[in-house]
Amino acid sequence: MDLDDRGFTGSVPQLYERYMVPLIFEPYAVDLAARAAALRPTQVLEIAAGTGMLTRRLAAELPPQTDIVASDLNATMLDMAATLGTGRPVQWRLADAMELPFEDAGFDLVACQFGAMFFPDRPHAFAEVRRVLKPGGILLFNVWDHIDSNELAETVTHALAQVFPDDPPRFLARTPHGYHDVDQLRTDLAAAGFEHEADVVTLPLRACAESPSHPALGYCQGTPLRGELEARAPGRLPELTAHVAQAIGERFGVGAIDTLMQAHVVIVGR
Repeated sequence: MDLDDRGFTGSVPQLYERYMVPLIFEPYAVDLAARAAALRPTQVLEIAAGTGMLTRRLAAELPPQTDIVASDLNATMLDMAATLGTGRPVQWRLADAMELPFEDAGFDLVACQFGAMFFPDRPHAFAEVRRVLKPGGILLFNVWDHIDSNELAETVTHALAQVFPDDPPRFLARTPHGYHDVDQLRTDLAAAGFEHEADVVTLPLRACAESPSHPALGYCQGTPLRGELEARAPGRLPELTAHVAQAIGERFGVGAIDTLMQAHVVIVGR
């Protein structure tokens, strides 16, 4: 994975929270939090919490006596999550999933929303999760399915390939949608020491936005895709964003957007 794939810096977190979170992350956070609540955990660790969408849902769905620790590698994202806040206290921790700063067997649930794709060594990260889980504890996470099953990301990628045919920006296909193979997921979890085969649910949902400009802004300026665009065409980010908005409008219409997105939800016990 390119280190730039984790480049949520500058104005990116603000645009990510404003445009990407309600578009594609909130619907899956609702699902993941409901699954977490059904497990009745008492000690919860969230990794790769980002700007805290799942954290806010967990705080709302889990009983007040459930302790929640929300962590992320990126201090800017975590600061925004803490500023946005939750309905009740949670503990915010700066933490790298590759070396979790928590004691062994401290949690009965570890949750992660769309973070595993960014782990540079997934079996190692999963082994760290297994280490901090209590015996019988659960790892609950989701990852995006193939980009072909996610219409907005596919449209954005194709539109930018038209502008840069010799060097198309591939961040979306390479990283967010690059860890979609269920067999590979299960192989990595087994390599991490999880002895039970993971349950995997492929879950299609709808991504909705007020207009094509919102997802265009989100994808082009609120994700690490921005770095690829600025490297290829300095000073042309507004123009490229407008081009993507036009492509989205041509495919889905110029009004409100309602498109297919799809992810895998993974549940595995220690």
